[in-house]
Amino acid sequence: MSTICAISTPDAVGGISVIRISGNNAVKIAEKIFFPLSGKPVSQMGGHTCAYGKIIFDGKTIDDAVLTVFLAPKSYTGENVAEISCHGGIFVTKEVLRACLASGAELADPGEFTKRAFLNGKLSLTQAEAVMDVISAEGKQALNSANLAREGMMFKKIKGAADELVRILSELAAWVDYPEEDLPSVENDVLTQSLNNVLTQLDKILRDYDNGLIFREGIDTAIVGKANVGKSSLMNMLLGFDRSIVTDIAGTTRDVIEESARLGDIILKLSDTAGIRKTDDIVESMGVDLAKKKLENARLIIAVFDASENLNSEDRNLLEEIRDKQCIIVLNKTDLQSKLSAEDFALYNKPVVYVSAKEQLGKEDLENAVLSLFKLDSLNSDTTVFANERQKNCVEKAKNNLELAINALSFGETLDAVTVTVSKACDYLLELTGEKVTETVVEQVFHNFCVGK
Repeated sequence: MSTICAISTPDAVGGISVIRISGNNAVKIAEKIFFPLSGKPVSQMGGHTCAYGKIIFDGKTIDDAVLTVFLAPKSYTGENVAEISCHGGIFVTKEVLRACLASGAELADPGEFTKRAFLNGKLSLTQAEAVMDVISAEGKQALNSANLAREGMMFKKIKGAADELVRILSELAAWVDYPEEDLPSVENDVLTQSLNNVLTQLDKILRDYDNGLIFREGIDTAIVGKANVGKSSLMNMLLGFDRSIVTDIAGTTRDVIEESARLGDIILKLSDTAGIRKTDDIVESMGVDLAKKKLENARLIIAVFDASENLNSEDRNLLEEIRDKQCIIVLNKTDLQSKLSAEDFALYNKPVVYVSAKEQLGKEDLENAVLSLFKLDSLNSDTTVFANERQKNCVEKAKNNLELAINALSFGETLDAVTVTVSKACDYLLELTGEKVTETVVEQVFHNFCVGK
C-alpha cells in the first residue's frame, strides 16, 4: 500500500498547520525533508516522540517545524505515521506538502487516513463514520452521541443483535444439517420469542433516528403569520442579532429570509416569511406564495400571533392550514395589553408560548416547547443515534427480514425458509458494522470525508 500525505488542518491562515504522512515509508519520507536541531536522525526516533527542527527541500529552508512520529501499529491508521506541524500560513503549508509529495508520498483521497484505520482494524465502520459526526457536531447532544458512537456504542448495540442472530442461525443449521444427531428440536414458540427480542432491540435503535437527525442537521422551521405580528422581530430575537428588517409597516418582508439559530442544543433552520395575506402588490404576492410553500414543507411551524389584537379571518385561515402540522403557537407582543391567551387556541391542540420579541422574553419557553414537541427532552445521555442514512437502511432491512421470518413461522413455513430471511437480517447488521461489507460500500462511506482525515 502506498504512503499517503495530506494537510489535516483547514485550508486557512492559522497558528499552525499539520501535514500528515501515513504508510510504510512515512518516516523515510519525513527524514528526507525534516532535519532535527538535535542532529539525531528521524529514522532513530521512537514512536510517540517529537523533535524540533527545520523543513529543508531542494537546498532551501521552508520553515521551522515540529515532527511527531507514531510507529505501527500504535497510530491512528495502524501504519507508520509522521505529522509535521509548521506555521499556519496557506503558502508555507502547501510548500511543505509539495516537499512531501516530491519525496515519494502520494496525495491522500478524502477520508483515506480513517479508511486505513478501518481496514487495519483500528476502528469499526460505525466508529469511522462517527469521526465525521464529531467534526461536524453543532451541539452538545450531537457531540455526545458522536463520541459514544466513536467509542463503539453503536457497534456494541448492533453487534449484540447480530450475535444473537448468529446464535439462532447456528442452532437452525445444526438441527437441519445433522438430523441424525441427538439434538434438541427447534421449538417455534421459542424461536419466535428469540427473533422478537432482536426485533425489539432494532426498533429501539430506529426510534432514535429522527432525534439524531434533528441534533445533527437541525429542524427546518418556518416562521409564519399575518403581516406585522412580529415574525421578523422573533427571528432577530432567536438569532441574537438583527437579520430581518423590522418596521411598523405591514408587508415589509417580501422574500423568505433564511438563517440558522441555536435554541439551546438545537439548531433551527429558520425561514422568516412574508405575512400571509391577500395583496395587490405583485412583489409582496410572490413573497406570500413562497411563504405558503415554506409552510407546506417545513418540519416545524412557528405560527406567530399578535397577543394585543383579537383573532381575525386571516389568523383563523392560518390556524386551519397548520391544524395537521407540527406547530408551536407563539403569542407575541405580550408586553402590551393582551387580548389573546392559550384558551383561544384550545381547539387546535398546539403548544402555546408567550413571547415579547421586543423585550427579548420567552426564548427559553420556546426552547422547552420544541424539546417537548419532538420528545427530545426524554433522550438519555447514553443515547446513540445513526450517523447516516446507510446505517438506518441496514437496520430497516434487517428488521424487515426478521418480520418476514416471524410471519413465516406463524404460517408454518419450513425452517429452511426461515433460515434464509434470518441470515439476510444478520448480513445487513454485519454490513452496518463493517464485519461483512463490500468494497463499494466502504468507498461510499469514506467518499464524503474531508481530505486529511
